[in-house]
Amino acid sequence: MAAAETAAQISTGPAARPAAGPAAGPAPVEFTAFHPAHKANPYLNYQQVRETRPLCPFMLGDVPVTVLTRYADLETVLQSDDWVHGYDADISPFREGNASAPRSFLRMDPPDHTRLRGLVNKAFTPRIVNAMAPRIQAHAERLVAEARTTGTLEVINGYAALLASASLGKLLGVPDDVGASLRGWALAIARGTDPDNLLTEDELVARRTATLDFQRYFQELIAQRRAQPTDDLVSMLAAARDRDDALSETELLGVSSLMVVAGMETSINYIGSSVLTLLRHPDQLALLRARPELLHSAVEEVLRYDPPTQFTMRTACRQTELAGRTFERGDGVLLVSAAAGRDPEAYPDPDRFDITRYHGPRPARRHLGFSVGIHFCLGAPLARIEAAAAIGALVHGTSTLELAVDDADLVYLPSLIHRALATLPIRVG
Repeated sequence: MAAAETAAQISTGPAARPAAGPAAGPAPVEFTAFHPAHKANPYLNYQQVRETRPLCPFMLGDVPVTVLTRYADLETVLQSDDWVHGYDADISPFREGNASAPRSFLRMDPPDHTRLRGLVNKAFTPRIVNAMAPRIQAHAERLVAEARTTGTLEVINGYAALLASASLGKLLGVPDDVGASLRGWALAIARGTDPDNLLTEDELVARRTATLDFQRYFQELIAQRRAQPTDDLVSMLAAARDRDDALSETELLGVSSLMVVAGMETSINYIGSSVLTLLRHPDQLALLRARPELLHSAVEEVLRYDPPTQFTMRTACRQTELAGRTFERGDGVLLVSAAAGRDPEAYPDPDRFDITRYHGPRPARRHLGFSVGIHFCLGAPLARIEAAAAIGALVHGTSTLELAVDDADLVYLPSLIHRALATLPIRVG
């Protein structure tokens, strides 16, 4: 059976069914956003659940968890030490099953998370990231100039992926000719970041294969950089071998894997979502053409309105209260940050895409597109630079932009955590 067909069965069958409601009275609103029918637009179901069942029971496979959709609840959990990932403590209900992959600090808890993130922070400095901006901008402008000669551009694989793989390759020290392999590994591993309960056997096999290929390549790269360091992130992290806080080989692989998946796939999907959202709102596209100073506000608004990462997961590490309910140690929650971004308690007129929302002296409330708290996205500065360069080059380097297919024909990849278009063909003037 094809993986897509199997994924559809998993999403609609027992592996993703809502928890049973009361036997009598009107049926409660159920969390059905994982159903393939909602893939193009999960936001209506997010709204229904947020308004009627802000603490919504849900069966993730055979594991009962709670879906959170309100901004205030997510902000509380993400900044509270009552809520953790819980894998090392063996209390997480989410069953992290990719044993072949070194875990990145993205799913670690203190003190290991604190130590690893601190080391990467020292290497992932604003100086390094900001120095990449002119190169990224020039690359985006070259790709747009080439597109003008043909009148067409495939945004996902022919634009965003080229920008992200080149940027990430430069940051990590990966040669340009390995970029295609990086993308293939990233796609398989990114799909595998969904809970294992929701993955097909084919997807689990693809994740294991990509993980092993990734590890073999980066083990060789790490050895090369230790022997002959260059000016890149892998060299800087691999160079510290004798310090007490030095990264182990396994930790180096975990950090590299995180950079490839989060640094590549998230950026690709971020750019794709930005382009599509502007095309769906021609008034805002026209406003951005007229007012280039709104570029950075526009890319922030995309992270609120249609973010590339839809949810994350946390586990209660002790008995704790949230929104009037008691959670016990080991209880799991899905934090749907994409739903929180449309919460009217946090944002006026939240379903309106408004590129001025984050501009001026009184910007809108911070979005959760990059999370908050100790797990705030380390790659946020680079993702913002890539998105601004990609959108700026497209908007200001063309006279017209329009979809080259019907909107209804757009296809999303099956990943649930990542909101990812398979392709996005456009016409450029």
